Amino acid sequence: MAWAFDDYRRSVAGLSPDTVRAYASDVAKFADWAERGGANGPADVDRVMLRRYLAFLATRSYARATIARTAASLRSYFAWCARRGVIDSDPSARLSAPSPDSRLPRVLSHGEIEALLQTPAQPGDQVVPDDAGSIVRAPLGHPSTAGDGDSRTPRDSRDDAVLELLYAAGLRVAELCSLDIDDLDLGRGIVRVTGKGSKERQVLVHQRCIEALDEWLGDPRAAMVTDVTPTGAVFVNGRGRRLGSRDVRRILDRRSPVPTHPHALRHSFATHLLDGGADLRVVQELLGHASLQTTQVYTHVSKERLRSVYAGTHPRA
Repeated sequence: MAWAFDDYRRSVAGLSPDTVRAYASDVAKFADWAERGGANGPADVDRVMLRRYLAFLATRSYARATIARTAASLRSYFAWCARRGVIDSDPSARLSAPSPDSRLPRVLSHGEIEALLQTPAQPGDQVVPDDAGSIVRAPLGHPSTAGDGDSRTPRDSRDDAVLELLYAAGLRVAELCSLDIDDLDLGRGIVRVTGKGSKERQVLVHQRCIEALDEWLGDPRAAMVTDVTPTGAVFVNGRGRRLGSRDVRRILDRRSPVPTHPHALRHSFATHLLDGGADLRVVQELLGHASLQTTQVYTHVSKERLRSVYAGTHPRA
């Protein structure tokens, strides 16, 4: 009770569900460690103890990103304790942690995107390159890359809509899963998204995405809705519940010809826009980034792509 975990969790409820879970878990793990060292609550914690805990995580070979997130969790928690008057001063102020490893996000090629968004593979299909070098699915023994339309299931329609929307709008998986039908204005090609910190933004979607959503919201969705389906949920899983992040990962596992994480579609969306000449601040707005610095990572990705193309095409490269 001294740590007031439930009260703290409620105080950060406006953040994304994944962030709330991560922060609460990080603080609970620290409290368990601190109690073994004699601390009975946040008032018994000082800056030295916090630094020792981060060092303890490093000795246990935790990833730098995990340690950095833990430091952010502890700063959030002790700042909250200070605001409530539980502690006289915040021991986590200016608490630093090693910067996460700088890794450029994976970006799918245009060929990989096309293969991902094609008609689902049917039994016996193989993945082959077309004349332009793009990856396509072709039924064995048949020249056509299209599957049999009569064999499509409601799940196929849902998967089409999910993948088209992730790439068309660069949504985070949590944003996609939380969408309600009232958030869609398909007539205008606009989707209202609730992002991190409960911030709302409007994103644009193209005609192909609109058509995929329109198809899914007809008979296919009705066939998958059950008594437990949340009212208005755009996407549901096989049990009729709102689609979750693991469900989206399974869709990628079924449909992608190469191992792909759902967030790669968001990375690809941003990078392809920049490659096409989009302004960085426009991309920032579409992604829902609070800081332009967050968006600038995609300029590095584009530079790497330019360097690769230059090296492979210039006669003297």
